[in-house]
Amino acid sequence: MAVEGASSSDLVATGKPTRVRWRIFAIVFLVVVVNLIDRTTLSIAMPTISKEFNLQPALQGLLLSAFFWSYALLQLPGGWLIDKFGPRALVAGSTVLWGIFQAFAGLATGWIGLLIARTGLGAAEAPLFPAGAKLSALWLGPKERARGAVFMDSGAPLGAAFGGVIISTLILQLGSWRLAFIVAGVVTILLGYVAWIYLRNHPADHAGVNAAERTLISDETARAPPNGIEVIEPINSRSIAGLLIGRMAWAMINFGLLTWGPSYLAQARGLDLKQMGFATFVIFLAGMFGSLFAGMVADDLISRGFARRTVYRWMLGFSGIATLISFLALPQVSDPIVAVAILSSTLFFLYWGSLYWSLPTILAPREKVGFVGGLMNFAGSSSGIAVPIITGGLLQLTGSYFAVLIFFAACAALYVVGTLLIRFPAIRPIGSIET
Repeated sequence: MAVEGASSSDLVATGKPTRVRWRIFAIVFLVVVVNLIDRTTLSIAMPTISKEFNLQPALQGLLLSAFFWSYALLQLPGGWLIDKFGPRALVAGSTVLWGIFQAFAGLATGWIGLLIARTGLGAAEAPLFPAGAKLSALWLGPKERARGAVFMDSGAPLGAAFGGVIISTLILQLGSWRLAFIVAGVVTILLGYVAWIYLRNHPADHAGVNAAERTLISDETARAPPNGIEVIEPINSRSIAGLLIGRMAWAMINFGLLTWGPSYLAQARGLDLKQMGFATFVIFLAGMFGSLFAGMVADDLISRGFARRTVYRWMLGFSGIATLISFLALPQVSDPIVAVAILSSTLFFLYWGSLYWSLPTILAPREKVGFVGGLMNFAGSSSGIAVPIITGGLLQLTGSYFAVLIFFAACAALYVVGTLLIRFPAIRPIGSIET
């Protein structure tokens, strides 16, 4: 089928493929960055808001978890809508909608208004990551999907990093957390419009994709994985269980640091607002580098002939073990600079878990990738509901962060267990005789 705006010579071109697929993922990456900036605004502003509204730790935890109530609830419906209507409308529409809720949060005059705004924000953001997994299935071949997954997911720690700096700076410069929230919301709405203009559901729908790139994508997604192998074992209940357990445990740590990390730096390590913003930037920037590193190494090892299941299990397992060790070490450290360095190392290895976003494309047929991605993100989002409340409760009961750090170490161990439960599809050489 001819593509609008493509010439006949383009349709038969055999030259160098265009790189529209990576521009698509650059837009998604930027949307994810802004997504996390908006998501972290309350965490950064919480020390200020808690004083203004006189909020106890338990109520702070409730507010920090409110985002995940609707975010988790809408994962499966969001995944179904992505499979039915395509990722373009879901990415663009949800970006505009969460920008509106982000601005609305700046108008709150009490904790109930913040609760409503954060719940709406969670509902609007729900389809984003499953839509990214769907785009990976539609726009990338097997040899590029690990890079695509981590490129998308690396926007999360980068957004958290810049969120700390940008929101704390806006609060200080504008003299108001409310104005900072409104500015963030307006920028998000504009980005949603950009996403609608450029994103497409399929390479055939994008006039900028030449014939060589369409052939590259269609050939790689139509044939079996590289090195002449094909999938012969479908996803099973054990793999689903491992996927959900591993993602849930990983998300406990990630969302725990995202929601309570700034307060930990301020209260347990004595950092002021400016220092906290800079430390948050450094810590989550390390997470972004860890995510990109994991994707490049995984793709490189697989292209060199290492089995995908071996690469993923070793890398994800090492990620969990390194994270566990970091949380056991933190209570032994008194210097805040050393603590920030350890947390940076923690995020570097933790974000090797970005490889999880390539698992739906490996474990599920293309027409079910959005659903499986939504199911996986539902497990992670459920952790987002629980962990701010658990953390606030532990703080209120014990008066210190020691129990919280031990809890995160236990989650890291469970992350390893979940990963080991996943059974990657069995493979055999194409044309071989099955015995």
